[in-house]
Amino acid sequence: MNVRDALEADADALASIADSPTDVMRNLVHDRTVRVAEDGAHDPNMDVAESQYKGSDPEDLLGFISFDAKADTVHVTQLDGTGEACKRLLAEPVRFAERESMAVEVLVSPDTECIETAAQELGFERRGRGPRFDGSPTVRFRLEP
Repeated sequence: MNVRDALEADADALASIADSPTDVMRNLVHDRTVRVAEDGAHDPNMDVAESQYKGSDPEDLLGFISFDAKADTVHVTQLDGTGEACKRLLAEPVRFAERESMAVEVLVSPDTECIETAAQELGFERRGRGPRFDGSPTVRFRLEP
């Protein structure tokens, strides 16, 4: 599995994974730090210019994460994908936060067991209820520096 920065050309594939409009995902790539996990069969050293404008196939992406940093906390804004990809991707903001001595927070909805498992395996602790999104409850997980 390769993890790389998301490109604008990934927007269609991200939209497919997140069940979200392509324009929303394109904006996400511009507004946040977004990383994607892709099938390890791809060459991570491929010339970026060669791949940047072709777009990615939803079948090739195993998941994605978006996050941003505010004050003393890195906030995971979206995470989706296979269980293995979620764990690998969640490790990305954790590494960033460790270098910056910041905490990391992720909100987990009840139907995303793989994200909760990934968070717990990386040392996150349950910190109570999070906000509701579209009427669905979330649980807040936090990892302190």
